[in-house]
Amino acid sequence: MGELNWLTAEDMAQGFGSGAFSPVDVVSDCLAQIAAWEPRLNALTLVDGDGAQAQAAFSAARWQAGRPLSPLDGVPVLVKDLLLTRGQPCLRGSFTVDAAGPWPDDAPAVARLREAGAVILARTTTPEIGWKGVTDSPRHGITRNPWDITKTPGGSSGGASAAVAAGYAPLALGTDGGGSIRIPAGFTGIYGLKPSFGRVPAWPLSPFGTVAHIGPMTRTARDAALLLDVISRPDARDWHALPHDPASHLPGAASLKGLRVAFSATLGFATVDAEVAALVRAAVDRMADAGATITETDPGFEDPLEIYRTLWWAGAGAALAHVTDRSQLDPGLAEVLEAAEEITLTDYLAATRARGALGAQMRSFMEGFDLLVTPSLPIPAFDAGQLMPEGADPAKSWMGWTPFSYPFNLTQQPAASVPCGFTAGGLPVGVQLVGPMFGDRGVLAASAALEAALALPPRRPH
Repeated sequence: MGELNWLTAEDMAQGFGSGAFSPVDVVSDCLAQIAAWEPRLNALTLVDGDGAQAQAAFSAARWQAGRPLSPLDGVPVLVKDLLLTRGQPCLRGSFTVDAAGPWPDDAPAVARLREAGAVILARTTTPEIGWKGVTDSPRHGITRNPWDITKTPGGSSGGASAAVAAGYAPLALGTDGGGSIRIPAGFTGIYGLKPSFGRVPAWPLSPFGTVAHIGPMTRTARDAALLLDVISRPDARDWHALPHDPASHLPGAASLKGLRVAFSATLGFATVDAEVAALVRAAVDRMADAGATITETDPGFEDPLEIYRTLWWAGAGAALAHVTDRSQLDPGLAEVLEAAEEITLTDYLAATRARGALGAQMRSFMEGFDLLVTPSLPIPAFDAGQLMPEGADPAKSWMGWTPFSYPFNLTQQPAASVPCGFTAGGLPVGVQLVGPMFGDRGVLAASAALEAALALPPRRPH
């Protein structure tokens, strides 16, 4: 049929139920799109075409019998190459991983998707061990932005964002330890949600610790809610996981009316590109038009970059402590490992205490608001293959141009990037909605209402 890959997961399920088309038809269109675009984007590490077609055939039989396993039965999903998938190498963008495996396990989110009948279609690229905010790695090379292949899609879930934006599939699993869902969602014009920490069970636990989240990357907030319903189901292997709440995350009649919204254009310390700032402010104006009460205010904390860097660098050091020959590592990651050797236990505990104070401050701040709104990123996408844009401070590494994302990994709050328009050069811009801790449903509902209020015209990369 040629266009089914562009449907939302919600529309795919409706088509399966009505018999208008089948999961086999959808997978065929997804594979055709991958074949056409992947040579340009390099967003995937593995495509399981035969396996996907077999899964789709089983799903089609279930739909025909009137017994689908879930609303995602037969819907293609992409899995980031940091998450275990039974029978598929999890290479993490690194030559330090032996592709031979064995690979006997599914990560909890992948296991729940299998149980729901979703089609595990492909694995998406990541920088080595997911360490940075762009997507290139020694093992898999440079991933590119479908809106402009000279630009980065962001990272570390950049393969997922590029693939969803390019129509490979409607759903992808991302991870977010400092913005790794929201950064690439913002750069590629898709929807990305970092749920509250523990909302989606994880196993093995991330080497980066309790800043690391797993979440949905989609083209709409409603699709993200459908995916979150599945991947938030319990798994005993994660002792950090929140108690499971079986109620759906799918918004009902989502509305912005009466929402108390704090708008912070800079968080008090960021410098934002003028074109990005204008698009974000226009989105906030639409929220006001739709009935939200907007208070322009900063949450009142200083840039927590040093807190975050101490915890993140220490995690990278722990993840690769077994590697004695660093010559095959990403050179930037090798430098991180050298810096991590200088972090003392005293440093780490001090950063942990400062993180706790920041979390407490944000919980108090959010008592007065339903949402905090910021830009997702301060700049549009920059050149692919670079760690940072030209003129950025190298001392700050990739955190220097991602000031709006990593603070909310430290605080563990739910946060989403919602597309809010394009620059004159045709690059996407996102607005970030941050909710109070455990307020995932509120973020999803507000995201859906904002999408409706913005009513952006349909647009595809070409």
